[in-house]
Amino acid sequence: MTDTPAKSTPAKSHGRKAIRPTLKPRELMTATPDLHGVWKAKILTLFPTAFPGVLGESLTGKALQDGLWQLETIDLRQFGVGKHRNVDDTPAGGGAGMVLRADVLGNAIEHALEGVRGNWPILYLSPRGKRMDQPMMRNLARADGVTLLCGRFEGVDERVLEHYGIQEVSLGDFVMTGGEIAAQALIDATVRLIPNVLGNAASTEEESFSSGLLEHPQYTRPAEWKGRVIPDVLMSGHHGKVAQWRQEQSEELTRTRRPDLWDAHQKLNKD
Repeated sequence: MTDTPAKSTPAKSHGRKAIRPTLKPRELMTATPDLHGVWKAKILTLFPTAFPGVLGESLTGKALQDGLWQLETIDLRQFGVGKHRNVDDTPAGGGAGMVLRADVLGNAIEHALEGVRGNWPILYLSPRGKRMDQPMMRNLARADGVTLLCGRFEGVDERVLEHYGIQEVSLGDFVMTGGEIAAQALIDATVRLIPNVLGNAASTEEESFSSGLLEHPQYTRPAEWKGRVIPDVLMSGHHGKVAQWRQEQSEELTRTRRPDLWDAHQKLNKD
């Protein structure tokens, strides 16, 4: 006679959760618990295993584990057409490469939109898009979440962008093989602005772009390294002089390295 194993007591959950029902195929029915009021990134990608990637490390990784933000990947291949789950086809009008199909993307986006409430933009990582900057990240951090479409091949069917009002955003003026790396960069820059992720609010207030200027130089121990010493003002203990020095350094760096930012800063101060 064998003993009946005791039932284990389920672990207590931290936060109120909601599991959304779905009518999608069985492989898509893995429960995705949502923590109410927690910022979430949904990623539409052909490479879900690329996430969380570097986002799972350091402070962003700890914040993810602690439930300060959430991440959900949606595999575009699961919405593919036919036996081989095709997700792309040749460009209309001819040309090189392949284009992600409108019907495939549409079904994937509809799945991603289930249960979405409030301010929740859909962004497509694209070299045609608006270049990412700090104001964009601040706006995204204030949203309830974001859905990111990672393109591949020659891009996506334009009708999808038009139908869902998707905003195109770019990491920079260069072309990559896909949007996954750009998506991780966007998420990292946004998540770090969420309260309690960095632990020190002053960290985000004093860094580059927060005031429209580049950040001042930083130093730490040892006081002398390879004949180079820390500027005396930083060792003076005079907080007013330190603040003045840092402001002057930020202005000079911005003026010489990013004249575009300097011009904008000057115009803002005049207004």
